[in-house]
Amino acid sequence: MYFVDTIDVPGLGNRCYLAGGARSAVVVDPPRDIDRMITAAARRGVRITHVVETHVHNDYVTGGLDLARITGAAYLVPAAARVAYERVPVADGDRTPVEDDLVLRAVATPGHTPHHTSYVLEEAGHAVAVFTGGSLLIGTVGRPDLVEPGLTGRLARAQYDSAHRLAAELPDETAVLPTHGFGSFCSATRAAGGTATTIGQERQGNDALVKDVDTFVADLLAGLDDVPAYYAHMGPANTRGPAPVDLTPPRPADAEEIAARLAAGEWVVDLRHRVAFAEGHVAGAVNFEAEGQLATYLAWLLPWGKPVTLLAETPAQLAEAQRELVRVGIDRPAAAATGAPEDWIRPGERPHSFPRAAFGDLAAQDGGVVTLDVRRDCERHADHIKGSVHIPLHQLRGRLSEIPDGTVWVHCAGGMRAAIAASLLDAAGRDVVAVDDSFDSARAAGLPMARVTPAEACERAAVGAAVLVDVREPREWTEAHAPGAVLAPLSALAAGAPLPESAQAGPFVAICRSGKRSREAAALLSARGAEVVDVIGGMRAWTEAGLPVVAEQPGETVDE
Repeated sequence: MYFVDTIDVPGLGNRCYLAGGARSAVVVDPPRDIDRMITAAARRGVRITHVVETHVHNDYVTGGLDLARITGAAYLVPAAARVAYERVPVADGDRTPVEDDLVLRAVATPGHTPHHTSYVLEEAGHAVAVFTGGSLLIGTVGRPDLVEPGLTGRLARAQYDSAHRLAAELPDETAVLPTHGFGSFCSATRAAGGTATTIGQERQGNDALVKDVDTFVADLLAGLDDVPAYYAHMGPANTRGPAPVDLTPPRPADAEEIAARLAAGEWVVDLRHRVAFAEGHVAGAVNFEAEGQLATYLAWLLPWGKPVTLLAETPAQLAEAQRELVRVGIDRPAAAATGAPEDWIRPGERPHSFPRAAFGDLAAQDGGVVTLDVRRDCERHADHIKGSVHIPLHQLRGRLSEIPDGTVWVHCAGGMRAAIAASLLDAAGRDVVAVDDSFDSARAAGLPMARVTPAEACERAAVGAAVLVDVREPREWTEAHAPGAVLAPLSALAAGAPLPESAQAGPFVAICRSGKRSREAAALLSARGAEVVDVIGGMRAWTEAGLPVVAEQPGETVDE
């Protein structure tokens, strides 16, 4: 009887797997801290006989080479992957016996990388699970743009073909066990909810399996977001072969050394919760919560190779942070200290602090403040506070000079990234307030939003508070549009055409099919000095909400 144990790597949004039978086991896509896999195998009472990589990883440093060396396991790596160490090259169709009736079958699934390989676990000739790495994820696929820009389009189509190959060859009940997709930036789009899936479930809902290839590729490429900067260092490290991990405690630092390192321009990272940090911290330190996505965001923002000193509440918190950081190649902190801010500052100094607030507090301000949105572009596009400054967190360190004068109220989607940004601003000498609140609360707090719901748009148009401008093309308008809307195609607006006479007064609410073109139109109209918002979800959301529509020839269009 086979087993599969899941080993979560939550800080990176990944998983690895221990799978096998009564005596032997394989490990799939292990992170660098390999003691967790060794402990899991010991708990099962099995020997690790094979270590398997689905691809050369771009988001973390692998533990595969070290694990194979320590356990004596065979190290299986796709044959087409160019690596600088000895391994067992694996090609499409290769079958690797694990024990008795348990076999691992390689299936070429290029797309996330050109050499990507999935592995089907077969028991007595029946497929029971497939380890899909960065190929078929829950509801989506791995992103195809991490290898080389020139390959992205081709790899996107390869992802489609690979997903269809798995769906065609495997029974519906086969468990799908991906490495990425649990918060990882290697996911092409936000993965669907849930932590377990099968081929049958994916056949019903995965983007790659329910869309035609052209639509899938277009949507996938349009949805790709920024790549974490540290990814550039992961592939080369995994190609060379990572060194063994050293998780022994860092050298302790006293208050004088902490101050000296800050004065030298080094990073001092406070790992405590954002509430504790805001209440008191070493001046100049930055806050990356140990319980958040520490490895991802610290590695993304920290200049690569720059020394880092860690401040933690307890030795256990420090040890867990070290474990997180070695997974992304931050191997040895320069120094560390545990305790509280009073232990980390020199005699006569006092901890710094800054206030925290909710969106309701921001709404109560009567002007004179700067609202800074540090979410990513895709989040900003979904909705944002009108008039807010947008600088994604990963760009903030290099764009501090772009933030206007005044007290900065910084927010993200939930508070963690806002706390990081607030600490960077505080270290730079700015007056800052960290908004520690869910962005869902912004609209309810009465803050002016850049986008409105279909119901809000309908109400504004009905009472004459705004002109509803439909920016789709005439053919789409003819099929169905909102009563009273005015047609002004985006293509004409982009060419500089004026709005129709009936839409000169404003303010405006822009609407399109799904929300993308209306955002672009809103930006164009705003640049002309117009007051404009756009509709979340466009006409799709409008009709789904049961709001009225009419179908007729356009009565008035933009002059061409």
